[in-house]
Amino acid sequence: MNSASRNNKFIFVLLYIQGIYFTVTGIWPFIHLESFLWVTGPKTDIWLLKTVAALITIVGITYLVGAFRREISYALVTLALGGTFSLMAVDIYYATTDVIWDVYLLDAIAEAGIIFAWIFILVNGKFSL
Repeated sequence: MNSASRNNKFIFVLLYIQGIYFTVTGIWPFIHLESFLWVTGPKTDIWLLKTVAALITIVGITYLVGAFRREISYALVTLALGGTFSLMAVDIYYATTDVIWDVYLLDAIAEAGIIFAWIFILVNGKFSL
């Protein structure tokens, strides 16, 4: 195993973790909407909830495909960091302004952990194409 492959091992593990998290949370409203609403609070636009859930699901699957195929690109890293940061920012802003339930702050904490893991990998030179 060359140095690039060894360094990318950390990325692939993170992509698996992030992929599983996004895929599971994305498909949850499709599998059991009632429990999702019970945990996250009532929603008036179920079509919008399902649209966002579908997008989160496909992003999670994209991470899993990248990890499984051992493919990494700047585009995938940009999606992983940018997408996660965007969701975290939305969670924090709307939970702290009482638009959505505070349980979304738990999601923001998980997303912050993912972001810190990416930053650690990038700062410590664990990324190479």
